[in-house]
Amino acid sequence: MAKITPKKLSGLLLLSLTSLCLLACSQKELPTQATAPVTVNQAAVAMPDSYSADVARDILQKGGNAVDAAIAAQFVLAVTLPEAGNIGGGGFMLVYKDQKTDFIDYREQAPLSAHRDMYLDENGEVIPYQSVIGILSSGVPGTVAGMWLAHEKHGSLPWKELLQPAVTLAEEGFEVHPKLASSIERHIARLEKRGFELNFKDYFESAKANQVFKQAELAETLKRIRDQGRDGFYKGETAKIISDFMRKEKGLVTEKDLLSYEAKTRQPLKAKWREYQLLTSPPPSSGGVAIIQWLKMYDLLTRDQQKLAHNSAAYLHLLSEIGKRVFADRAEYLGDPDFIDVPVTNLIADDYLTMRSQSVMRDKISETELIKPGLKESEETTHFSVMDKWGNAVSNTTTINLGYGSSVVVEGAGFLLNDEMDDFSSKPGVANVFGAVGGKANEIQPKKRMLSSMTPSMVLQDGKVVLVTGSPGGTTIISSVYLSILNALEFSMDATDIVNQPRFHHQLLPKDVIRYHDGLAPEVISELEKMGYIMSNRRFGDMHVVLNKDGKLSAASEANGRGKSIVF
Repeated sequence: MAKITPKKLSGLLLLSLTSLCLLACSQKELPTQATAPVTVNQAAVAMPDSYSADVARDILQKGGNAVDAAIAAQFVLAVTLPEAGNIGGGGFMLVYKDQKTDFIDYREQAPLSAHRDMYLDENGEVIPYQSVIGILSSGVPGTVAGMWLAHEKHGSLPWKELLQPAVTLAEEGFEVHPKLASSIERHIARLEKRGFELNFKDYFESAKANQVFKQAELAETLKRIRDQGRDGFYKGETAKIISDFMRKEKGLVTEKDLLSYEAKTRQPLKAKWREYQLLTSPPPSSGGVAIIQWLKMYDLLTRDQQKLAHNSAAYLHLLSEIGKRVFADRAEYLGDPDFIDVPVTNLIADDYLTMRSQSVMRDKISETELIKPGLKESEETTHFSVMDKWGNAVSNTTTINLGYGSSVVVEGAGFLLNDEMDDFSSKPGVANVFGAVGGKANEIQPKKRMLSSMTPSMVLQDGKVVLVTGSPGGTTIISSVYLSILNALEFSMDATDIVNQPRFHHQLLPKDVIRYHDGLAPEVISELEKMGYIMSNRRFGDMHVVLNKDGKLSAASEANGRGKSIVF
């Protein structure tokens, strides 16, 4: 496998941005079946594909709890959803079990040999997209450690039983969905067009629509994890395969990196909003702080006023104005709490948000350059939601960053490596591939976790879960999550409408751009353009929610994806 040269990297911008919307764009090309909610008050799963949904249901029907189902689904997705499901990446798991909360951080971290300026050239400028593709873009994977920790703390069924479905699907194969086959074909074509000599094609070219696709190397890796637990990945044969491959390809992850990785237990963020309690993701996620800010400022700015019409121009403008301030704070203050002091309490305090909301412009766009931090002192991801018959719930978001991660498969182990190093700030003030700007708080340091937008979340009322929500989509994750909460609780939508209503996203940069889904009214688009917004019709996210309304469960997976939701 040849090394990527700076000359080859010159064409990567188009490749990376195209890969970012790889599945989102493909969602328009093929017919799909929407998943209607079923109102049976028992248990529910909302998954990004049929294989994970069926396995999660089977685990729950065997008497497993929501965490058991989530662990089994996570490993299945590493087989059947290669663009985002993984054992070579990381993520966050939010747990509500026995009326207690937990948050498991299994985010990737920078290798020990990583350093602040590793993606800068001799002139101190960022080497275009070197952090996005190829062997150097990968952080130390956290998924296996995260699932192991979740099982130790909350699992009830044997670990081997939870791993076996993934082993079987890798060894015996699964039928490839046409959307997956199509996205793989396009990804291979783009890599070849740009001259990147990576091994992605060697492993995935044989995945054809409606045909059985087997992954023998991945099956053997999963067997070691099944039989040896976390040691089956971070020690022994698998660890040697990974580190030997890294040495051969001049990557950074070593045996010591793997041995020293730890998934962490953190306290989820909790905030009162109306009569509800929000449970969401703490740093190194930026999403939890962001959705609390967004929802609280929305209420402050609409209090004692006529309710805004859903997806009206005034509604989009107000939430976009709030978004400018949310992303300014994100860039300045948020990072890995093990390395910096993140002022979470101050950022979500009512008096701070009251002050912050006072500068929101109701009839015109605030100047982007004038939006500063207020305190004085990643798109291919996947998400799933689970609720068991005891009312326990899991909201889990996992990623290898862009579609198919680094596009590099660990030879001999059969899994894709992440390209999460792009989620660090390669240089203060320079945007990553998602357009997110960072600063010193998110600079690269050894063993540091990169800032994330993944935002698995729940809403509780009187101690019971009423909504489990989350989405993939890089920085657009945050918009998908807070809009799903507003759809459910401000506009009283059912599960199907929550996930399928047109969504929109605005952040500080690109300047004054609103990204939106098909289905937004033409007159709304026209009115916003007259205000000065640049309207960009590009789909994002893939939502999977469980809704508990008056004791009746419903679940839905976004119709444009290949997900499946079941209530039983």
